[in-house]
Amino acid sequence: MEDKRTAIARAALDIRAVKLQPDAPFTWASGYRMPVYNDNRLFLFYPQYRTLIRDAFAERIEAASIPCDVIAGTPTAGIPHAALLAEKLGKPFIYPRKQQKGHGMQNRIEGIRHDGMIAGKRVLMIEDLISTGKSSVAALETVREAGAEVDTCLSIFTYGFDKAEEAFRNAGAAYRSLIDLDLLISVLEEKHYFTGEQIRLLREWQRSPFTWGERFKKEDM
Repeated sequence: MEDKRTAIARAALDIRAVKLQPDAPFTWASGYRMPVYNDNRLFLFYPQYRTLIRDAFAERIEAASIPCDVIAGTPTAGIPHAALLAEKLGKPFIYPRKQQKGHGMQNRIEGIRHDGMIAGKRVLMIEDLISTGKSSVAALETVREAGAEVDTCLSIFTYGFDKAEEAFRNAGAAYRSLIDLDLLISVLEEKHYFTGEQIRLLREWQRSPFTWGERFKKEDM
């Protein structure tokens, strides 16, 4: 049987949930020129891929013996995958808000009536994408403020940036991802999707992601 991680990587490329353009890089909101663009929301359209991701998360939890009493989804793209996983595992589900509600119960965390419902509980955070780790750690800290223990975040994809490693290390937490750039490149090479030069450019970007795009900015001038 095909490894689930490899199947997810192939699906990501097939449905263009991950787009790779080393010859014509994307401009991210941060202004950086990057050869990779990720939109894991596209997986939600395909029941077979939603299930594949859910089951891969469940296998990772079991294989790594990750303790969890509650499943949490990061806002907003992590929420549907976390809800699917919580249903499979029979676990309670919550999600932290990016900002506290300004009306009604003024909730910071949805799915509970009060913080005491998760105080002391081991919460596993589910994310769709980890780039710098900033938003993931912010969600994690919101749940910690309610008294829960949150030590691990699982994501569908990571770019593998050192900034993410640093952010989670500073937060005293760890993260694991189902697929990363190394796996995607191995699938590209296997299927002969890219030329050798395009693979070389991706590897070059991987080594220095935040300076790699400077050459393209100069060409635009």
